[in-house]
Amino acid sequence: METFTLIPAQSSSKEPSTNVVSFDPIVEVEPSNDKAFILANTVPMSLKVIEQEHIIPVFVKDNEPLISHVDFIQGVEQVTHHVFSGEKILSPSIRLSHPVKGRIPEARHKPAKELLKHEETIYYERCAFMIELPNITEIVNGNQLSLTIGGVKAYNLDNLYNRKGADEHFKVFIGFENRVCTNLCVWSDGYVQDLKVKTMVDLCNAVFELLTKFHPKHQTDTLRKLGEYTLQEEQFARLIGRTRMYQYLPNTQRKSIPKFLFPDGHLNAVVRDYYNDQSFCRLDDGSISLWRLYNLFTGANKQSYIDTFLDRSQNAFDFVRDISYALDNSSFNWFLQ
Repeated sequence: METFTLIPAQSSSKEPSTNVVSFDPIVEVEPSNDKAFILANTVPMSLKVIEQEHIIPVFVKDNEPLISHVDFIQGVEQVTHHVFSGEKILSPSIRLSHPVKGRIPEARHKPAKELLKHEETIYYERCAFMIELPNITEIVNGNQLSLTIGGVKAYNLDNLYNRKGADEHFKVFIGFENRVCTNLCVWSDGYVQDLKVKTMVDLCNAVFELLTKFHPKHQTDTLRKLGEYTLQEEQFARLIGRTRMYQYLPNTQRKSIPKFLFPDGHLNAVVRDYYNDQSFCRLDDGSISLWRLYNLFTGANKQSYIDTFLDRSQNAFDFVRDISYALDNSSFNWFLQ
């Protein structure tokens, strides 16, 4: 089996360091879809700005840096170019949230409104990005899907009061983006929910393993089957009512039901778009296919915060797939009861 090995950069002591990796430069190409794949509380940002203007948080006990957003994104880029050599690969689309602001010591007594740009410091606690491979596409239920790779880094999931060598947490995925709406289609076979690594070498090798084990056709075939199942208006109404009840169930009862991660605000968006979405609304008789329902959930998921975004992406798929199993086998599903 092929392996992916990164050669660490050499430190000044001439001893190899497993904490720093030197990347080959990647030629700038057109960016991935400029329509936002996530909206809530996020801002778009270029990799160049992050690299040149954002500071990097450190572990408190030894002042050693954590793996930066830039290193994470560039590492995934390098692995993507290695695995998909010869394919057209667009530059990352990046969204950031939760800014952490500071100032240099010389400006400690200045009022905030008088701070000059060079006197301010900033980094963003949470980062999400995706890299699109526009030539690897499938048509699913009339929509064009393109292969997409990306990840999430949220420093709030790390213990910054530790020292270098402690686990750092990442989320990485490979799946498809619906070109109609930039909804991401993520499922468990292409998603590592909590990737714990200590070095960039570990991170890149884990990404390599994820990409090489992923079978795109398996996912698209499963997505395509969702178009074969339909909920009537009454079933949709019962489903929405049950999802609203779920979060208030006693813990003992909830444990016997598959997890459902979407809060009321997202469900409001699903119901609104059931009537109004241009691409995925109900049919004239009130019925809706599971493919359309799935896209209503992935569309509502754009309002999730970065650190919950991919978990809910996977949950949307699992939720709708379980409904398809129940319809196919006439079996019990609590949300359709």
